[in-house]
Amino acid sequence: MSLFDHTIKELEEKLHNKEITVQDLVDTSYNRIKEVDDKVHAFLTLDEENAKAKAKELDNTKDQSQRLFGIPGGIKDNLVTKGIRTTCASQFLDNFDDPLYNATVVDKLNNEKAVTIGKLNMDEFAMGSSNENSSYTPTRNPWNTDHVPGGSSGGSAAAVAAGEILFALGSDTGGSIRQPAAFCGVVGLKPTYGLVSRFGLVAFASSLDQVGPITRNVEDNARVLEVIAGHDEMDSTSANIEIPSYTENLTKDVKGLKIAVPKEYLAEGVAPEVKESVLEALKVYESLGATWEEVSLPHSKYAVATYYLLSSSEASANLARFDGVRYGVRTENADNMIDMFKHSRSEGFGEEVKRRIMLGTFALSSGYYDAYYKKAQKVRTLIKNDFDKIFEDYDVVIGPTTPTPAFKVGENTDDPLTMYANDILTIPVNLAGVPGISLPCGFSENGLPIGLQIIGKYFDESTVYRVAHAYEQATDHHTKRPQLGGAN
Repeated sequence: MSLFDHTIKELEEKLHNKEITVQDLVDTSYNRIKEVDDKVHAFLTLDEENAKAKAKELDNTKDQSQRLFGIPGGIKDNLVTKGIRTTCASQFLDNFDDPLYNATVVDKLNNEKAVTIGKLNMDEFAMGSSNENSSYTPTRNPWNTDHVPGGSSGGSAAAVAAGEILFALGSDTGGSIRQPAAFCGVVGLKPTYGLVSRFGLVAFASSLDQVGPITRNVEDNARVLEVIAGHDEMDSTSANIEIPSYTENLTKDVKGLKIAVPKEYLAEGVAPEVKESVLEALKVYESLGATWEEVSLPHSKYAVATYYLLSSSEASANLARFDGVRYGVRTENADNMIDMFKHSRSEGFGEEVKRRIMLGTFALSSGYYDAYYKKAQKVRTLIKNDFDKIFEDYDVVIGPTTPTPAFKVGENTDDPLTMYANDILTIPVNLAGVPGISLPCGFSENGLPIGLQIIGKYFDESTVYRVAHAYEQATDHHTKRPQLGGAN
């Protein structure tokens, strides 16, 4: 048996009909991890004993009506999990073995009887676009292990792409779900800001962070979002809105749909093969009865600078709590309290985290606040207004998820600005707070996946999913699998 062979819905039916057991699914997941994770390095912590005990318990349960009953999934390691080590892929939290409580989204998965297989690798504190900033080991791309899987949710995307689990939760601050989904040839959604609770997510940039699902197909993604979305009184930014059945809306067609294609998203810097794949996808939509027009998002060119000023400023404040006192690793090389703070942070944080803390602290400092942070907030409003104007006349915005397919491990590590530019097409979505999804739309000459990004109106995930599903059903890109060895 292979997890590659079935959707979540199909496996739920097999469980209901007693064709398979939850123990079968969990064993299959761990067997696959043993087969391939020494090449992929998607997991930081496995919870095998508890997962197998839960599987046995679920097999003896008569009520199997829950929406993710018995389905093996993984949790990005910046979502706290009671009794399971949570590190944010940082040496600072290497000994954070029991956070004592679950993130709200983890509780929601548990309530629907999903089985947590383990915690997934990531860029340290979610700061990175390649998963090379993990302080433990870089995750590799299952399609070609010489290449990065993207970041910061690289472990989440790679584990799903490698067939180790059926779904994963990631977090997206500037593209950290969609970019690795594009690089790994899977489906990743960044929901509208406020749709999914952030309670229990270790904060990077609180006005940008959002939790979302990564799966192999659109229907599975919609099913997971139905579970994790919804108001949470523990999160002051959580929106109190009714959650529709996203899966039911997938059956609708896209005739008459109006698509906006920003010229900035297909401009210089976008690889020809990526541009060609997106244009081919637009032809598919035309054949399905949709229309598209070129538009402009004129302030997109300021998105990267705006994002790194704002996100780094928020990170500077959020990461101030990591001081070696209340939890986390404390230095042994200090004679007084001030030295203990300094050495704990300098020893615990990696280079990229330090870089962003320093950038954010500078942007917030006296004499520079107005010139940098305040001005960036104003530009953020302009970027949001660009989207608002487009959505007056169009249903969705479509373009590439990333300018290029996955790059090689080590290719950009010495060039932070080039690394930052990889998020140029995903960052505007976070700044505006709108939903965006990435799904496969082709492959490069080297056999690496290319991602199509669909951006929707606030809290209109139903349309985003419907448009993505229509394309997915008209093509076969989502059926392709990486050849890692073992039972593909």
